[in-house]
Amino acid sequence: MHSGGGWGRIGSSNSQKAPKVVVIGGGTGMPVLLRGLKHVPIQLTALVTVADDGGSTGRLRNEMSIPAPGDIRNVIAAMSDAEPMLLELFQHRFSVNNGLSGHSMGNLLLAAMTSITGDFYDGIKEISRVLNVKGNVYPISNENLVLHAEFEDGSTVSGESLIPQANKKIKRVFLTPENAKPFPDAIQAIEEADLVVISPGSLYTSIMPNLIIPQIDSAIRRTRGKVVYVCNVMTQPGETNGYRASDHIQAIYNHIGEGCIDAIVVHNKPIKKEIEAIYRRQQSEPVVYDIEKLVDMGLEIIEGDIIRYTNTIIRHDQYKIAQLLYSLIR
Repeated sequence: MHSGGGWGRIGSSNSQKAPKVVVIGGGTGMPVLLRGLKHVPIQLTALVTVADDGGSTGRLRNEMSIPAPGDIRNVIAAMSDAEPMLLELFQHRFSVNNGLSGHSMGNLLLAAMTSITGDFYDGIKEISRVLNVKGNVYPISNENLVLHAEFEDGSTVSGESLIPQANKKIKRVFLTPENAKPFPDAIQAIEEADLVVISPGSLYTSIMPNLIIPQIDSAIRRTRGKVVYVCNVMTQPGETNGYRASDHIQAIYNHIGEGCIDAIVVHNKPIKKEIEAIYRRQQSEPVVYDIEKLVDMGLEIIEGDIIRYTNTIIRHDQYKIAQLLYSLIR
């Protein structure tokens, strides 16, 4: 594998031959992958969760009955080639105490564009064009979805943002409306992909809402491409306490059936002790990669040194992970 982020942009002449890569997810993990992958000679499509209900996104959803714009906004920013100032404006969040406080400019633009075009996806498409997005951004569904969790103790909670706060062991998550329709282009993108990447992120609240939409699971089974899960590096309080890598995979299997994932990407170097200590204070610890169990589950293990430290936060390294994923289809 070559090092650094020095891939040239693909010209339009050979883009038809470029391999098709679909990334599924939401939250903070997905934009990191996309920032790296947009520099690789591929046809890139992002399928993004619309079940978020916190903050600015939640207020806009309730007031305008639109799918959640927040994760879409972050994905557009990650895949954009616009001027830094324009992106800064798009990601600006109002802080003063007035009617706009807490709203993000990009969320407001997505809501406005949905009003203008009459359709959430048409709004995404227009903003993607203005911000020179490299690839396609699709909502996993065009509907206003609500995520619910059923816990091991039998209780349930409604609302993506409230699920981790319950701090109970999650048995399963489900959506309403139950017969939600997937975005048609999302199904087609999965089926035609050379590589389907399930991004790191909050397992039950950012990743699962995409996978449990009707027809998405069968599209993942039918795809001709390899399906790869990029495993989280740290456990998440209120969602994956004590989870090993195999528990993440098993949770996905429990929701959409076994055998839908071909490979798992894991970080194979120890976490810096001082960083680990900070995470432990927040009830978060390194995910144990139980390789033997993963092999027993029939998974191909793809290991690499794929993280970087920004101050006290661990993130996947956008260039390393992009190279690693690209090497799977090259």
